[in-house]
Amino acid sequence: MFSKVYSGGLRGIDGYVVQVEADVSDGLPGFYMVGSLASEVKEAEERVRTALRNAGFRLSSKKITVNLSPANVRKEGTACDLPVAVAVLAAYGILEPSSLKETGFLGELGLDGSIKPVRGVLSMVLAMAESGIKRCFLAEENVAEGVAADCLDIVRIRSLQEIIELLNGTWKLRVEKDQGFCAADTNYSVDFSEVNGQRLMRRATEVAVAGGHNLLYIGPPGSGKSMMARRIPTIMPALSREEQLEVSKVYSICGMLPKDHALIGTRPYRAPHHTISAQALTGGGLWPKPGEISLASRGVLFLDELAEFEKRTLEILRQPLEEHQVTVSRVNGSFSFPAHFMLAAALNPCPCGYYPDRSKCSCTEHQVRRYLGKISRPLLDRIDICVEAAPVTYRDIRTEQVNESSEEIRIRIEAARKIQSERYAGSGIYTNSEMGIRQIRKFCNLKEEDEAFLQQIFSRLGLSARGCHKILKVARTLADLDGKEQIERAHLREAAGYRDLQERYWGKEGEA
Repeated sequence: MFSKVYSGGLRGIDGYVVQVEADVSDGLPGFYMVGSLASEVKEAEERVRTALRNAGFRLSSKKITVNLSPANVRKEGTACDLPVAVAVLAAYGILEPSSLKETGFLGELGLDGSIKPVRGVLSMVLAMAESGIKRCFLAEENVAEGVAADCLDIVRIRSLQEIIELLNGTWKLRVEKDQGFCAADTNYSVDFSEVNGQRLMRRATEVAVAGGHNLLYIGPPGSGKSMMARRIPTIMPALSREEQLEVSKVYSICGMLPKDHALIGTRPYRAPHHTISAQALTGGGLWPKPGEISLASRGVLFLDELAEFEKRTLEILRQPLEEHQVTVSRVNGSFSFPAHFMLAAALNPCPCGYYPDRSKCSCTEHQVRRYLGKISRPLLDRIDICVEAAPVTYRDIRTEQVNESSEEIRIRIEAARKIQSERYAGSGIYTNSEMGIRQIRKFCNLKEEDEAFLQQIFSRLGLSARGCHKILKVARTLADLDGKEQIERAHLREAAGYRDLQERYWGKEGEA
């Protein structure tokens, strides 16, 4: 007898529907699984056989053939354990095939017949809904994730025996509803009001977030660079529903969703150690999984001690910073992961950290140049804003001053972002940092005298075309923060100041 049920698989962060077909026939008894299967999927043969026996199903010795299609896509993970067992039961006539129409199953089987959770449920449930499946049976621990997708009916199950009772009508089938555990947590544990002093850093951070610009802090140890970066997500606009789903899909695949919330509601903040490998940063493996870049998508990737990272690791950032996605190629295909992050980096100006303060810095000029030379010019070119962190004074530490909260700053940023969303509506661009040459020419027009001023900046800093465009993008953001349609000289001057720091530490563009 033949039966067919539906399950899901993962490719990148997106799910796809797997058809699980089972056939029970006379012949040499055995359990055969086909369909381009990874080792853990092949192991389902023993898990299913043992789970069915321990759940009380005494099946006659037959030839059991299970096919997972599409056969040209490799299946991995343990999500197909449950649908394989259900398909076999239906093929034996224990389940009524009509009860399996438009129904999906996801779950790993325990040897006692219990249903265990799997990763990537959010992506697979969304894929099932797109293909017309109306309901899905999930392990108890995955129910919140399935309900949060809000696209099909979710049924909670704990064991194989429960499935039989539910599908054969012995028990009443109950569809799960949102009980509050699907809501995203939008609270942050830190706030900008906790940061004293560092007026220039605060301003540069606000500008960077308002326009989606990449940001570099340069300064001595203990000046608050990491503290400032940790608070960047708190002033970013709230995640939209689509962004929550995108971020949550990545975290679901990595098994990193919070236990008490099915969706990620706060902007991601990732701060990998400088010893991280290139593969861990971008994602990879024989069957690629997301890396730190994708875990930071729609949020902040903070690289502390930037010069301590391996040069190869840093250079890998160049493509994701431009294209906002990571593509990992393997023999069996290419996998794409989201990389729509804001880069924030912190850097000591020399090995000891105190250059150019010669009362504290003992580094030679050669040591300073060699240290800063670890950061390549092409990578620096992709950083729009550089700001210097001033040394912390006693007054900064002990003064009880009232600082602007994250909420106050975020209100200004949201106003600037609203201007940008209206400006770029329908173009696929959302922030000023994403402007191409066509948009720069259209939205960054200057008065004649300001054009001459920009030309002076271009000559003085020895800018490349990309460097000049970066200044215009930042100036556009500064004008948006001021609510001005026209870019003014003050905006150009401030934007050039954020570029000027690169010349001071690395020399003019084009210099060795």
